[in-house]
Amino acid sequence: PKTGTFLLGLNVRNCEKLSLNVCVRVSSTKVCVDFRLQLYVYSVKAGVLSAVLATQVHTSCRNLPSRFEETETERKRRTTSQQLTTDFSLITESQGSQNTLDGILNAISKCKVQHNQLLKEQQDLSRARDDQEDLAKQFRQRLVKLRISLEEDDNNQARDVDSERKKIAALHDEESRLKREIQRAEEELQLEEESAHHLKQQTDVSTAAVPEKKVVFTGETGYGANTLDFDVKPHIVYPMEEGTALITFEDEEVAQKILSLREHKVDLGGDCAITLEAKLIQLLVPCQVEMDTEVCSRRILVSNLPKKVGEDRLLDKLEIHFAKSKNGGGEVEESDMLHDSGNVVITFTENNIAKGLADKQYHDVEFEKGRKNRVKVTPFLNGEITSFQTRLSACGRTVLLTGIPAVMEQENLQDLLEIHFQKTSNGGGEVDAFLYNPLGQHTLALFEEDCPTEDQSQ
Repeated sequence: PKTGTFLLGLNVRNCEKLSLNVCVRVSSTKVCVDFRLQLYVYSVKAGVLSAVLATQVHTSCRNLPSRFEETETERKRRTTSQQLTTDFSLITESQGSQNTLDGILNAISKCKVQHNQLLKEQQDLSRARDDQEDLAKQFRQRLVKLRISLEEDDNNQARDVDSERKKIAALHDEESRLKREIQRAEEELQLEEESAHHLKQQTDVSTAAVPEKKVVFTGETGYGANTLDFDVKPHIVYPMEEGTALITFEDEEVAQKILSLREHKVDLGGDCAITLEAKLIQLLVPCQVEMDTEVCSRRILVSNLPKKVGEDRLLDKLEIHFAKSKNGGGEVEESDMLHDSGNVVITFTENNIAKGLADKQYHDVEFEKGRKNRVKVTPFLNGEITSFQTRLSACGRTVLLTGIPAVMEQENLQDLLEIHFQKTSNGGGEVDAFLYNPLGQHTLALFEEDCPTEDQSQ
């Protein structure tokens, strides 16, 4: 036929248009066929595109010579045309059923079903792709946030590391400073220990509180020269005014009673009588002594000495013993006896002798042949009083009588006054001591430590 419709099945890949020039031999006529193809895609399997091509064939025929002589060129063309006919054959013996219209429609229906399935799968894949893209977008956003967070964490960690390094450096500096302070403190401690050892040798007595001592007038008198003497024991010199008397009772209650009566009328015999006033005695006594002491490097104090050995022999034996180098001694410059304590002070010519003897402390000295006595050697302290404080102390058993006129002899008036204050009817009692200083005279009364009697101590 001049026009017709052919069904052509091809396996093509990536094809949009297809133009074919097919030469076929029909009897003795040579036909040139031009195919215009439309491509309908139904399925893609393993990358192979199956298509149904609907073609319209427009033919143009030309009258050929009645006698066809096949040349060599025509023979080649015929061979090529046969190959093309074989390659593009639409109907085979095994596919005879598809040549019918129903077979083609069934194939088209199947292809449509497959096409719909493919569309559904495409939609599912599209939705899955969209979901995956959303997830990918979310993951990208999360990745960005994580990267920002990671950078912030890195920056914070870098700052923390830098801060910790600064803290460690500060701690190292503090450790170095503390080590220096510890070293300095150890040096100071060593100096303090050396000073304490030195002070221990000096037997430091920075402040010594003087215990309160009760004093009483014992009836003795003193002179101006003796007022310069001072002892640890209370020995107070009291200058008496003219026309006064000091009276000391055995019982303190009697003295307090006399003071409470205050004025006393004393009968001197006949029509003569005098009126006296009793006053409390207050004396200035030391209450606190502050001293600076220092160990003498050339002197020692020797104690625990025998009492029966004479002073000269005692000093000679001590000088002989401590002058020998085997006893740790050296050349003796002088030795002195302290009579108030019975101890001896020995002075050496060198400075390093006294310390060694004091460190040993106890020494056996031969005062008599074949007999040794153990004496005690201690450092000798040079002391200087830097502070001396006093306070007023009342005499409990001594009363001052004032306003005594010179009406008779001193001894007679003193006896009459003592007799008057011994009488209990006059408020008096037993008298321990009595001293009268008449007008025109100056007397120094001595107050000593008031030692209680056995009855008072009980």
